[in-house]
Amino acid sequence: MILVIVFLPLLAALVAGLGNRALGAVPAKIITTGALFVSAALSWPIFIAFIRATRAASVTPVFHWISSGDLDVSWALRVDALTAVMLVVITSVSALVHLYSWGYMDEDPDQPRFFAYLSLFTFAMLMLVTADNLVQMFFGWEGVGLASYLLIGFWFRKPSANAAAIKAFVVNRVGDLGFMLGIFGTFLVFGTVSIPAILADVPHMAGSTIGFLWFRADTITVLCLLLFVGAMGKSAQLGLHTWLPDAMEGPTPVSALIHAATMVTAGVFMVCRLSPMFVASPTALTVVRFVGAATCLFAATVGLVQTDIKRVIAYSTCSQLGYMFFAAGVGAFGAAMFHLFTHAFFKALLFLGAGSVIHAMHHEQDMRYYGGLRKSIPITFWTMMAGTLAITGVGIPGVFGLPEIGFAGFHSKDAIIELSYAAGQPGAWFIGVFVALLTSFYSWRLMFLTFWGTPRWAASEHIQHALHAHDGAHGDAVPHAEDSGDAPSAHGPSQQDLPAGTGGYHPHESPWVMTVPLVLLSLGAVFAGYVFHTTFISEAANETFWHGAIAFNRELMGSVEGIPFFAKIATFLVMLLGLFGAWLAYLRRPSLPVSTAAQWHVLYDWLLHKWYFDELYQLLFVRPAFAIGRFFWHRGDEQTIDRFGPNGSAWVIEVGSRMAGRLQSGYVYSYAFVMLIGLTGAVTWAVTR
Repeated sequence: MILVIVFLPLLAALVAGLGNRALGAVPAKIITTGALFVSAALSWPIFIAFIRATRAASVTPVFHWISSGDLDVSWALRVDALTAVMLVVITSVSALVHLYSWGYMDEDPDQPRFFAYLSLFTFAMLMLVTADNLVQMFFGWEGVGLASYLLIGFWFRKPSANAAAIKAFVVNRVGDLGFMLGIFGTFLVFGTVSIPAILADVPHMAGSTIGFLWFRADTITVLCLLLFVGAMGKSAQLGLHTWLPDAMEGPTPVSALIHAATMVTAGVFMVCRLSPMFVASPTALTVVRFVGAATCLFAATVGLVQTDIKRVIAYSTCSQLGYMFFAAGVGAFGAAMFHLFTHAFFKALLFLGAGSVIHAMHHEQDMRYYGGLRKSIPITFWTMMAGTLAITGVGIPGVFGLPEIGFAGFHSKDAIIELSYAAGQPGAWFIGVFVALLTSFYSWRLMFLTFWGTPRWAASEHIQHALHAHDGAHGDAVPHAEDSGDAPSAHGPSQQDLPAGTGGYHPHESPWVMTVPLVLLSLGAVFAGYVFHTTFISEAANETFWHGAIAFNRELMGSVEGIPFFAKIATFLVMLLGLFGAWLAYLRRPSLPVSTAAQWHVLYDWLLHKWYFDELYQLLFVRPAFAIGRFFWHRGDEQTIDRFGPNGSAWVIEVGSRMAGRLQSGYVYSYAFVMLIGLTGAVTWAVTR
C-alpha cells in the first residue's frame, strides 16, 4: 500500500509531463488528480490504524541503493505514526489543490506541465517523510526544492517570477549546506545514516566532543545545530525567511500546497523525526526555541502592514511555523506536530480562499481595492471565515468548569503557548501570547478589508483593464497569466457582471471545482483540533499513538493542567482584543490606520520594509557578489583571459596571415628575391661558422 501511495504521484507526473500538450489538458488533469485522490484514500486508513493502536511501525524495502566503503544505503519506506500524520496532510491537501487548480488554471495553456510539477512535488515530499535514512531524506529534501523552483517560476516569462524562483533556490542552498554538513557529521560520528540506528546510539554519544571550526564542542549539539540550519532554510525561519514572501509570485495553488501546508513544514518534521538527538542537547533546544519565537514575532509584526492578500497569509505562515519550532524547543514535539496537522488545513484553506477572491477580483491582490465582497462570493466568505476562526484560536477555554471546545487553532496553538509556560519558559509564553494578539488583529484586518465596508473596486487597475478588454472586439478577453500578476481567471467578466457593482464590475463566485476544496478544508479547520487533540497531546499519546516515533515528554504534557488561571485564559483574551482592535480600525474608524501610520511613521516604515532584511542582504551579499562578478567579468574574462587567450591568439593569426599574404604576391621576381635572401643567409652562416 505504501508503495502505491508514494510512487503513484510520480507515475502521474511522468505521464502528464512527458505527454504534455500531446496528451492534452483534460487527460493530464484527470490522471494527476485521480492519482492524488487514490493516494489520499489509502493514507487515511494508515493514520486511523495508528490512532487505534492497531498498527505498528514498519519498513518496506525498495532496493539497495549505495554501497561505498562503510556507507551502505538502502532505499526503504518507513511508516510510523509521524509518517502517518504527514501522509494524510500531504496527500489530502495536494489532492484538493489539484482539484482546485482545475478552475484556477483553466485558461493557462501549459496545464499539463503545471499538474506534472504539482505531482512531482508531492512525490518528493512523500519520499522525504517516508525516508528511513538521512540520504534518502536528503533526496526528498532536494526534490521538493527543485519542484518549488519550477512551480514558483512556472510563469517563466514574468521577470518577477523568475527572480522569486532563483531567490528561493539560492536561499535554500544556504540552509541545505548546513543540512549536508549535519548529515556528513552524523555519518562520521555514528558510522551510519540509518535514522533508527542513529537515534538508538544517541545516549552513547552524550558528553563526547568533536572538533569543529578550530575548537571542540559537544558532539550532539554541533550535529543538531547543523541539521537545524537546513530546517531554518526549508521552513523559512528568521534569517533564511526572505524567500517565502517572494514565492507568492507563483500561482496561488502553489502557495497553498508548498508554502502553507507541506514543503515549509519539512523542517519541523525533520526536527521531530530526530527529536531524541535534540533532546540530548539542551543548547540545541534553546537555539530552536529562540529562533522559533523570534520568527514568530517577526513575521506577525510584518503581517500587520501588508496590503497584498497573499503576502499577509505568507507572513502568517512564517509566524505559525515559528510556533511549531518553539514548541519543539520546549520539548513539546507532539504539540508541534499537532499544530502542523491543524495548520495544514486552515492555512491551505486561507490561501485557496485568497485565490478565490483574486479570481473574483480579476487578479487584483491588493486588499485596499476590495471591500463588501461577502454577498458577492458567499461560499468563499464563509469558508475563509472558518479559516480565520481557526487561525485566531476562537474557542472556549477550559476554565470555570466549561468544556474546552473550539476551532482547530484553538486546540493546537493554545496548547503550544500553555506548554511553554508549563515548561518553565515564561519568555516564550509571553511571546506566544503577544503573537496571538497580532495574529488575531491581522487576520481580522484581512477579513474586514476584503468582505466588509464600502466596495473600492473602481480604483483597481486590474478591474479597469478587464472592463476595457470587455469593451473591445471580444467580450471575454482576459489578460494572460504572464501579464496579469496572477493566474488567469476561469471566466472573464460576462455581460451580466457589468451593470452592477462599483465601476461597472460585479465579482462572481468561483466554479465548483474551486469551492468544493474550500468546503472540505473548512471541515478540517473547524473539527481537526477538537477531534484529534487527545490523539496528539494527551498524557497517554505516547503509548496509544506515537509509539516512540518522537521524543514524548509525558510529564510535560500532564503538567498543563496545573498552570495558573491567567496563563490559560490569556490567549482567549488577546484573541478578543485583536478582533476588537481590527473592528475599530477598519470598520468603526477607517481613518485610524492612516493617522496611526503617520504618527508612528518610523515604526511603520520599519515594518513595511520587513525589518530591512532584504535591504541588509542586498548590501552585505548581493551587491558585493555582483561587484566581484563584474570584476572577474571585465578584468578577468575580457581584459585577461580573452585578451591574451582567444583574442590574443586570433590577433597573432591575423597579423601573421597578413604578412604571409604579402609574401604570396604571385610575381616571379618576388619569389626570386626571397630565394636570394635565403641563399645569402645560408652562405653567411656557413662562412662565419
